[in-house]
Amino acid sequence: MEVAVPPREGGAVSAGPVLGLWPPVAPSRRPKRSAVLFFEVEILDARTRDKLCFLDKVEPQATVADIKNLFSKAHPQWYPARQSLRLDPKGRSLKDEDVLQSLPVGTTATLYFRDLGAQISWVTVFLTEYAGPLLIYLLFYFRVPFLYGPRYDFTASRHRVVHLACCCHSFHYVKRLLETLFVHRFSHGTMPLRNIFKNCTYYWGFAAWMAYYINHPLYTPPAYGDEQVKLALAVFLFCQLGNFSIHVALRNLRPAGSKTRKIPYPTRNPFTWLFLLVSCPNYTYEVGSWIGFTIMTQCLPVALFSLVGFVQMAIWAQGKHRSYLREFRDYPPLRSPIIPFLL
Repeated sequence: MEVAVPPREGGAVSAGPVLGLWPPVAPSRRPKRSAVLFFEVEILDARTRDKLCFLDKVEPQATVADIKNLFSKAHPQWYPARQSLRLDPKGRSLKDEDVLQSLPVGTTATLYFRDLGAQISWVTVFLTEYAGPLLIYLLFYFRVPFLYGPRYDFTASRHRVVHLACCCHSFHYVKRLLETLFVHRFSHGTMPLRNIFKNCTYYWGFAAWMAYYINHPLYTPPAYGDEQVKLALAVFLFCQLGNFSIHVALRNLRPAGSKTRKIPYPTRNPFTWLFLLVSCPNYTYEVGSWIGFTIMTQCLPVALFSLVGFVQMAIWAQGKHRSYLREFRDYPPLRSPIIPFLL
C-alpha cells in the first residue's frame, strides 16, 4: 500500500512505502537437500586376491543380493546363485538380505568372492532323489527280466509282508514327492550340482539293495509272523503321520517367499508336541519310520540304511540345534537335537 507524502518546500509529492505499516518479508529459502552417501564396493577373489570388479555409487540400502546382481552383469558366468560373498576370505558367506550400510565396512567396502560351482534347485534335487527309489523298488517288486532269472520274470511273491512292504515303501516316497511340491519351503533356493550325484547314489543304491532282498524269491518272512508285521506297520504309519505333521508346522512358520526363522513350538496337533523335547522332531519321526520298516521286513540292508540315515540326520539335527541356540536367546533349554534327553 502506498500513501502520498506532503511535499517539502520547493519539492514535489513523492510516493513510497511508509515504514512500519507492514512487517518486512523474509526472503524465501529452499530446504537443503541432504547429500546421499554412496558406497564403493571392491570385489576380490578370495583365493588369489585378484580384483574382479569395482562397483561405484552403490546405494547404502543395497542388499547383498543387489550387489550379486551387479557383479553378475560384469561376469555373466557367475550368476547370483553361484556367488558367495564374504567380508573375510575365510569367513562365512553374507546373507542375501544383509544391507550394505549395516555391514561393518567403510564407504569403500571390500568383499571376497568364492565360486560355489554350478547350482541346481532344491526342488529338482528332491524330486530326482525320491522318484528314483520309488521306481527302482517297483522294478524289483514286479520282478522284471534280468533280475532274478527267467523263471521268476513278472511273478509275485507268496508272502503277504512283501506286498505290504512295497505299499509302505511306495507310500513313503510318494509322500516325500508331494511334500516337495506342496509343503516344503526352502531357505536356500539352490545347491551345488555335484551333490545330486552323491545324493542319488545314496538313495538309489540303497533302494536297489533293499528291494533286491525283500522281493527275492527266496526271501524269508519275519520270525514272529503277523504280530511282528502288525506292530511294525503301526510304528511306521504313526511316524509317517508325525513326520508329515512336523513338516506342515514348519511350513506355517515361514511365510511364502521369505526367509524368516522362528522358534518352532507345539501346535494343537498332538504329533507336534515332540517339539517340547527335541529341535528336529521331523528327523525323529523319520528314523522311527525306518525302524518300523526294518522290523517289518527283518532285512539287513534296511537296517543298515536306517543306521546310516540316523547318523546323517543326527548330524543335521545337531547343526540346526546349534543354529537355534545362536540365533534365539530364549530358545527352550530342555530340547535335545533329535533324541529326547540323549542326543
